[in-house]
Amino acid sequence: MTLCIGLMSGTSADGMDACLVDITPEKVTMIDALCIDYPDEVSDFFKALAVSETLSAELIMDADRLIAQYGVQAVVSLLEKNELSARDISLIGSHGHTLRHRPQPDGFSWQIGDPSWLAEYTGITCVADFRRRDIAAGGEGAPLVPAFHRFAMQPHQPCAVLNIGGIANLTVIDAHQDKTLGFDTGPGNALMDEYCRAITGCSCDVGGASAARGVVIPELLEEWLKHPYFVEVPPKSTGRELFNLQQLAIPAHYSPDDVLATLTELTATTIADATKRYAPELKDLYVCGGGLKNSHLMERITAHMSELNVQSTEMVGIHPDWMEAMAFAWLGWRTVNHLSGNLPAVTGAQGERILGGIYPGSTGSSHQK
Repeated sequence: MTLCIGLMSGTSADGMDACLVDITPEKVTMIDALCIDYPDEVSDFFKALAVSETLSAELIMDADRLIAQYGVQAVVSLLEKNELSARDISLIGSHGHTLRHRPQPDGFSWQIGDPSWLAEYTGITCVADFRRRDIAAGGEGAPLVPAFHRFAMQPHQPCAVLNIGGIANLTVIDAHQDKTLGFDTGPGNALMDEYCRAITGCSCDVGGASAARGVVIPELLEEWLKHPYFVEVPPKSTGRELFNLQQLAIPAHYSPDDVLATLTELTATTIADATKRYAPELKDLYVCGGGLKNSHLMERITAHMSELNVQSTEMVGIHPDWMEAMAFAWLGWRTVNHLSGNLPAVTGAQGERILGGIYPGSTGSSHQK
């Protein structure tokens, strides 16, 4: 048994996901998982950092340490919950929290969450900074989860995995697993959540209830769909730098319910358009991520793709809440075993690369109980 922990703080900036998994060369088995929710002020802080034009070095380092501290809290809580010690865990695969993502050409991607702090205060070897090696090799550095989707799904017929986090990404896998396409389709929950927080003070539109009461505003949707990202061809990736309320400039006289209906339709339409364009023969679409809990969003996605069998990844044995945390545990395992973690066909890198840096832990640390 090789026990590993995956950590993920996504673009929704709502909490730190931690997943305990058993990894073998053949499969990944989830044992347990939990999320340490960020207080509203912390969530707002991380969201503001993502779109800020100027950042002080002190602010960045404070955020770097804060993300790591939430990671430590998540790991310790997961260990205590399962009556395990640091010695039982082979590694932590930590995605961190994306501060900036500017893809090629001459791109970079910056994930904060000090891995040295994680290794020191958990006593467990930490693998982190997965994206920059792929970028150095000419890739986008994202999305990286399609490699895990392909490994975990092992389909007998063509299928696709749609992850709806703050940003939505799509992975298309053929039955022989020799052709995998993956890219960010555009906004997932980020715009809806940001609008809810700004207008209502709530973290999200629970279940899409407000959007369901509203009516789509055609002129707004038409304008938003003109964004150049939607017509770019893969490899491509994006983040809150491109998709945030500052970019949308929503007139104040519109009803909040109508705006939410339109933001929801933007996500559903761009997901459907991308799927139809790059997987026209697709029959099965498996969905994971927080967007799955938005029933109105799922209704709109299904309405746009009525010919597809749209269902949760839980139907194939993968809990939809923990897919990304599982993926980064697996990517960490790949790294320490000197195996590549990227898919060049997805990211555009010049070839397969071993991703990330390794920060050895020490179970003899004075910080351990």
